[in-house]
Amino acid sequence: MTATKHPNAFDWAKHQVDSGTLPTAVLGIATSSGTTDVAAFGSSGARVAAVDDAYPLFSITKPIVALAALRAVERGLLALDAPLVGAVPEFGRGDVTLTHLLSHTSGIAEPPLDASGLRRLLVDGGADFDAGSMSRYSTIAFEGVSALVEHATGSPLDESIASLAADVGMPGLTFDRACDPHPVYDAAEQGVDYEAFAALRHPGAGLFATAADLLALGSALLRDDGTAVHRTTRTAMLRPLTTGLPKLEPYPERRGQDWGLGWNLRHSAPGLLERGVFGHGGWAGTEFWVYPELDVCFVLLTNVASPGRLGFNADPLFNAVAAGV
Repeated sequence: MTATKHPNAFDWAKHQVDSGTLPTAVLGIATSSGTTDVAAFGSSGARVAAVDDAYPLFSITKPIVALAALRAVERGLLALDAPLVGAVPEFGRGDVTLTHLLSHTSGIAEPPLDASGLRRLLVDGGADFDAGSMSRYSTIAFEGVSALVEHATGSPLDESIASLAADVGMPGLTFDRACDPHPVYDAAEQGVDYEAFAALRHPGAGLFATAADLLALGSALLRDDGTAVHRTTRTAMLRPLTTGLPKLEPYPERRGQDWGLGWNLRHSAPGLLERGVFGHGGWAGTEFWVYPELDVCFVLLTNVASPGRLGFNADPLFNAVAAGV
């Protein structure tokens, strides 16, 4: 499928590659009816990017794992206020609940992204603040989400993810690196041992997928037809839970966002024309965002560590997509 309906957005993506900011870019746009545009630019060495290539999602994993948890809540298997100690007794702190874990308000100290022994790090990491008193972005918290989902369902997290993928139509969604994803450039220079990280199958950052997979999820969330989660759940997951709390780096108050149940809500972002958007970004430049009022979503897949240091700013893409509706 060629890019025709949002030319400014695709011109922007092509420019990011042509200018050397991004090695590759796969940009896709969809509505509630399905994918409308998708195109690929650039290459990873000799490998030319294609629209059906798999990429590491990094933190776009978080809202997907959040959906798995919320589906367990819908089934009556798990409660939003379920304490983490119910699934991980050795954690010790009874004040941390599923809601705290999903909304980045748990206070659990954050280890390096590539640190091994996730359950041990969750238990032994200590606390930066009392649960619910502040907001600080947390990846290790999703090891706690995984523990609660597995305890509630009696099955590995992979099975809950596979169930979601089957219902929505995301055949490429996986924690398995055998899907042949694009490499991540400059990971070591940015302090991450990518080989060690990929082996973790991290529930906060370890999924792989194609653009088509995420566009299918975006379309399902736009339709709000119960395919991903019930419409009552969608409303609940987009309710801001960090309003009024002190917001610590890397998401301070001036960024103009709050956290819902696993989702970033950019309701006051100074760089956006349209702020009625929810979604998530990832460490290697990946982006996945949904505009319910505009009936559009977009996915950007790319593969360079911390691209902001190279001048990368996705806000112009947000604006080109929104204004292209």
